[in-house]
Amino acid sequence: MASEDLPANGHGGPADPKPEPKPALRRRLRAERAAFIASLTALDRAGLEAALAEVLAANLPRGIVAGYHAVGSEIGLGQAVIALHPRVVRDGPLTFHTGPVTATTAVAGLGTIAEPPATAPRGTPDIVLVPLLAIDRCGTRLGQGGGHYDRTLAALRAAGPVLAVGVAWDCQLVDVLPADPWDAPLDALATPSGWHDFTRT
Repeated sequence: MASEDLPANGHGGPADPKPEPKPALRRRLRAERAAFIASLTALDRAGLEAALAEVLAANLPRGIVAGYHAVGSEIGLGQAVIALHPRVVRDGPLTFHTGPVTATTAVAGLGTIAEPPATAPRGTPDIVLVPLLAIDRCGTRLGQGGGHYDRTLAALRAAGPVLAVGVAWDCQLVDVLPADPWDAPLDALATPSGWHDFTRT
């Protein structure tokens, strides 16, 4: 798969002097992602998710990987090897737990997202696969607005090295996004078409 080096976070092209407000931007991007998914057959979607799993397998370094349970139009991780799964802690960082998240083991978390039970053993990831609404060519991520991954990455990075990898459909990579001081930039992006590194200074 192709690999692409992209500019460091905050060093991209000129910003839009009147950026679209984040709530409106999220609504538009959710609608665009949903329309993209609606255009796919089940076979198309499965093929793209399998391609993503191949990109992850070819590019992720060795380490303990935390994944996520895809919902709605989010891209699924396919056969990617995941050791840890997140639980949402309201107003705090995510916690990560071992064990598979299946129909028989999962519990309903925030917004009915499938999560491991609170009693599952905890772990600390070396690599976090991060879902998103959009990401720009500087590594700026736009999420759902809850701040869960921003708080999580800040806490993990304060404790030691961690690789934050965005995971998305190719259509979710955009030229530039608005960034707030608390937004945690990502280190890399995996899409069905390839791997993108965001070099930092």
